[in-house]
Amino acid sequence: MADILNPENEGDLQAQIEEVEALSSIYGDEWCVIDEASRIFCIKISSDFEEPKLTACLQIILPPDYPGAAPPIYQINAAWLRGPERAKLANSLEDIYVEHAGESILYQWVEKIRDFLVEKSHSPETVDQPGKVNVTAEEEVYDDEDLPDFTTLKLNTENAHLFMDQANDEEMPPIKHGNTITDRRSTFQPHLAPVVTPRQVKMVLEKLCENKKIASATHNIYAYRIYCEDKHSFLQDCDDDGETAAGGRLLHLLQILDVRNVLVVVSRWYGGILLGPDRFKHINNSARNILVEEGYTASVDEATKSGAKIKRPKSKKTK
Repeated sequence: MADILNPENEGDLQAQIEEVEALSSIYGDEWCVIDEASRIFCIKISSDFEEPKLTACLQIILPPDYPGAAPPIYQINAAWLRGPERAKLANSLEDIYVEHAGESILYQWVEKIRDFLVEKSHSPETVDQPGKVNVTAEEEVYDDEDLPDFTTLKLNTENAHLFMDQANDEEMPPIKHGNTITDRRSTFQPHLAPVVTPRQVKMVLEKLCENKKIASATHNIYAYRIYCEDKHSFLQDCDDDGETAAGGRLLHLLQILDVRNVLVVVSRWYGGILLGPDRFKHINNSARNILVEEGYTASVDEATKSGAKIKRPKSKKTK
């Protein structure tokens, strides 16, 4: 994304940063950062408390000259959205862009889509069963549960590989659990799984949450990096789970170690005594320890003695 660093685009980049921060604050978990460096985002939009509750996913790529001179690149994913209705919604988004040319418009787009969902839920086509709508004889009936997860959607652009829409029969990656670190009654434990798609990330996180002890942790911080061979770039993301800035620090560790195709989760059980900055040290040390144990990187001592650079991860592929 060299163009983003062009001084001519500094104003647009700053506007994007401010807009993304605002949207993240407004929409919380519904807002998802797919690839911050490439300015790729996604938001899950629903008709709120209306019945039946309809859902759509808006995928966005922000070009370097948005909002000053170009619109966002986008795609709307909703299994029930077809033909004339899709065109009608697309036209309404285009109208917003034309009316507010040069301005940040993502909030208006999201709310326009939400209004569309509410209107659709009130239409005569809506049936009594929540999440379903009537369609023509040539179309199938879909449930909201059938919608693809919004972190794995495919975008029809040069960055489409980043969304990697996968089949539902992917194999669950093996999960490893590392040794605990305890400090002032707080306990930290790392978990690791090899992953090659965002869907596998979701599968692992859901599997971990089936463990009552892990699910009861005060925080389950995670970060992952997936290497896209065809584009020589990374699909990566992280989550603090309430431990502010911990996810970003964990992802930064994975970047420094140059590991790939791996998900690391660190569970923290708070012991009632504030640890201050030491909590970040324990989170990253836990993560580094399990990465070393599983062969994704050399230990610091080994690297220092040999004078070698940090190793690349060993090949770990899932079927």
